Amino acid sequence: MPLPPERKSGLTRDEIIAKRRSFRIPGYKTLCDVGFDGDWVTPIQKVSASPNGPVLIGKHWLDAESVADNREILELCGYLPCIPFNKVLDMALKKAGLRRREIYVTQAFHLLPPCDRSQKIPDKDLDRSFEKITRHEVEERAVIALGKDVADTCRRAGIPFKCVPHPSARGKGKTYEYKAEELANALRGALGHTGRAWGPLR
Repeated sequence: MPLPPERKSGLTRDEIIAKRRSFRIPGYKTLCDVGFDGDWVTPIQKVSASPNGPVLIGKHWLDAESVADNREILELCGYLPCIPFNKVLDMALKKAGLRRREIYVTQAFHLLPPCDRSQKIPDKDLDRSFEKITRHEVEERAVIALGKDVADTCRRAGIPFKCVPHPSARGKGKTYEYKAEELANALRGALGHTGRAWGPLR
């Protein structure tokens, strides 16, 4: 997929993918373990790998069990259209006048929990993954952190970002419409900016 050839870190697209492939922590699955190793950092980049559009950072892609249960649709597009995360993202893109191919989507954590994608990922594991992989994808780009866990990870890493509610977040007032409007506003603000042009929004 069309990652920019160089970042501040000096890593090429192939080098970033190699870092993802070599990253392991006991207790989690790799993309290779579940048969999804490919020419990407995360499978959602099958359709969302813009080299210069806004960057959305989620916590992680999926859990290994969901990958096994939904292999056909994941092989086609790299994500599950029917889950709240993607319903909200599609609503936000429509509001912002964007298409998926005009954004870049990645994760803070590049491994998969075995069977629960809502599993709590310890900060130390998020930080290890972010430092080894995600940082090299997002430096000097306009970053939107999806949810508090990702925002905290970006903050610890010193990456400028805007934070919006996670598209899957539940709770009072966190309707699809509200979350989509918050994300759409962040996407509009990101257009035309680099990562150095804006700092954290708490």
